[in-house]
Amino acid sequence: MKLSMILNIDPSELKERARAAFVGMAVGDALGATVEFMTSSEIANKYGVFKEMIGGGWLRLKPGQVTDDTEMALCIARAVAKNQGWSREAVAREFAKWLKSKPVDCGDTCRKGIREFILHGTLEVPYNRWDGGNGAAMRMLPAALFSFPDSELIKKYAIEQARLTHNQSLSDASCICIGNLIHLILRGISKKRLREEVECFVARFPGFKFEPYRGLATGYVVDTMQTVFHWFFKGSGFEECLVGTVNQGGDADTTGAICGMLAGAYYGRASIPKRWLKKMDPQLICELEEYADKLIMASPGVRCR
Repeated sequence: MKLSMILNIDPSELKERARAAFVGMAVGDALGATVEFMTSSEIANKYGVFKEMIGGGWLRLKPGQVTDDTEMALCIARAVAKNQGWSREAVAREFAKWLKSKPVDCGDTCRKGIREFILHGTLEVPYNRWDGGNGAAMRMLPAALFSFPDSELIKKYAIEQARLTHNQSLSDASCICIGNLIHLILRGISKKRLREEVECFVARFPGFKFEPYRGLATGYVVDTMQTVFHWFFKGSGFEECLVGTVNQGGDADTTGAICGMLAGAYYGRASIPKRWLKKMDPQLICELEEYADKLIMASPGVRCR
């Protein structure tokens, strides 16, 4: 029996969820970038509750402008499309091209890993227990879409894309977890079931325990995931999930991007506030939706129909 028939999922519904995930990621990135590196108290003192797409921040962005979170995810999407399949080297080439374009921002660990590829052709950086940043987790969405619903493929793609820049066990675990959650959401799984999945993850990796929430939203991947878990499960809609997340400050563009991809896929495109979408670059939105379509329609869940 065909895999898509076993799952009984309408490809058009998958496309809509994939699009909402990609657009939600970019919206979360752009919203959170304004308050990146601020504390929750500083945000409260300046904005009350921060919930408008106004740009600025330490990067002095235009309203709706995205950062490396979205740009690196797009690199992976372009690599898959150009190569017509998964290739770690193709992804690395896109990362290199992007870095040479002098992006508005690039994390130190990502920059170091990409430069290793440019200089030496390195496709997997050495293990480093200190490389527990969130730079690999933030760009997981294309790998999740392209591997859907194959649990073994998502592990392979997650680790291969991650270790181009980050080779660390907690980073690996976070990437795989995000991929699994996206797969479940694409299948229409309830939040109760998603929470059970996360609780199983926390049982395997107790450091990710997120209740009671400690209120840390740094670039350390554990803090990032705790923040995303807390606000995704606490919120009752896309806006509520995302506003709660970015108001924690810290690495708010990345926590916003990850929460945005999950909440976008879960709640759908119509749940993303129009006032936020109006501030986004229409060309970027079209590109995100185009790649979402290409990735999900080439995934095992649709390809084998």
